[in-house]
Amino acid sequence: MPDGIHLLTDHYAPKAAGSFPTVLIRTPYGRGQEAGLGNGYPLAEMPAQRFAERGYHVIVQGARGCYDSEGEFSPHVHEAADGHATAGWIAKQPWFNGILGTWGPSYLGYMQWALAAGAPPGLQAMMVMVASSENWTVSHPDGAFGLETRLRWSQGMHIQKKMHGRPLGERLAQRFSGDTEQDLQAAFGHLPLLEADTVAAGEPIPFYREILTHEQASDPFWVARDHRQAVAGVQAPVHLMGGWYDYYLRGLLRDYQALRAAGRQPILTIGPWYHGQPAGMVHGLREGLAWFDAHLKGDGGRLRQKPVRLYVMGAGEWRDLDEFPPPARPARYYLHEGGGLAPDLPPATSSPDHYRYDPADPTPALGGALLALRGAGPVDNRPLEARPDVLCYTTPPLSQDLEVIGPVRLELYVRSSLDYTDFSGRLCDVAPDGCSTNLCDGLVRLEPATGEVQPDGSLRVEIDLWATAHRFRQGHRLRLQVASGAHPRWSRNLGTGEPLATGVRMAVADQTVYHDGDHPSALILPVIE
Repeated sequence: MPDGIHLLTDHYAPKAAGSFPTVLIRTPYGRGQEAGLGNGYPLAEMPAQRFAERGYHVIVQGARGCYDSEGEFSPHVHEAADGHATAGWIAKQPWFNGILGTWGPSYLGYMQWALAAGAPPGLQAMMVMVASSENWTVSHPDGAFGLETRLRWSQGMHIQKKMHGRPLGERLAQRFSGDTEQDLQAAFGHLPLLEADTVAAGEPIPFYREILTHEQASDPFWVARDHRQAVAGVQAPVHLMGGWYDYYLRGLLRDYQALRAAGRQPILTIGPWYHGQPAGMVHGLREGLAWFDAHLKGDGGRLRQKPVRLYVMGAGEWRDLDEFPPPARPARYYLHEGGGLAPDLPPATSSPDHYRYDPADPTPALGGALLALRGAGPVDNRPLEARPDVLCYTTPPLSQDLEVIGPVRLELYVRSSLDYTDFSGRLCDVAPDGCSTNLCDGLVRLEPATGEVQPDGSLRVEIDLWATAHRFRQGHRLRLQVASGAHPRWSRNLGTGEPLATGVRMAVADQTVYHDGDHPSALILPVIE
């Protein structure tokens, strides 16, 4: 690097003679054997071998401060400069034929955006998987803090650094002992959040504390790490791949829309995956091979005809479309007294529902967009729905199939005994046997002067439940959950207005949800005719 730091870099090359394009994979999770069975062993070496054996030079580089690369790892700080320096080094190599592609999931995808912002020489294609061009909205989603994703990731990176160089047996014992998960679960319940890292890792993790304490997107801390403004200017063809249960989905779709608005033609693939699910990673490698063959070698024989491919859950099939979201009818499903959910018209009169939210016993996150490889994605939500702090609104069994593709929204009319509180919503598919499977969810964090005040003093709030693609089968029912949290996916609202990082006092919130002619609370679904 220009500052004298050395980044360890592997070069995989085809055995055959000839001129070949180059694929760059930059990673903080280990280049290959150095990671053992650590965070990223399959994320770099295995794809590198597959690309090389199909006629590509592959450069796999360890990020600054990770494993054998020199320097100090500071998340999202050095990726642009180090990526540009690496691209410049590649351009000087005798085997480089002037054609470059980039590949990788998660943090590796962010590293691609950091590199692309400077338009390196020869960049002809990008394969960005389960990632976005910025990380503030993942770290601080919906005004809360992404406690599960940020603390779990910070703990993993801390252990990676601490265990590097130890004997393989010791690393395996650390990885599979179960102690790290127990520590993490204890840390999720610890207050203040500023000290949760010491519970999870035994000592402070500086970058966890930096992420936690910079709460505003406008903070220079995040602005310096944000590459959204450069997305529209990226000329290289981009294939974006996400998962319906991936916590980067919102950011990935925003990058897709930015490219579309700039007149680009990005390719979008979304499968039924959560973050890091092996099936999604294998699919991304296969798609990457076809993408690079088309744009780095000029062989477009395996490219699909339409730019968008979505997996429609419930139907169990892939759907090719011209754009996302596709044309759809916004259908309102109104909340009713007694836990009903019905289309067309709100009830003229209906008694409101009440529940009590206690941050000392926060409503848990059950499945969904988590970083954990166990317990994420679609799960049976009946244990969650049995809690007294969760309201459920359910349709009668459907007389015919109902297909929903696109963003899902929730409009609620609410009242709380506290000025500081949360409201969350979750859409589920209830099978004839009663199994209630989560599809998508969202949360809104309220404080004084937020929400639309109604004449009677209640508040109208809108909740982005993210996007989905699902077919509700005939005989199934739609269910909406309403609660005041999903801990630790979103940090719990303590109800006192204390600072996020240092708050320790908790207050119980008495919550009211209205659903009548003057308060037409409704779930809004993008229905495909």
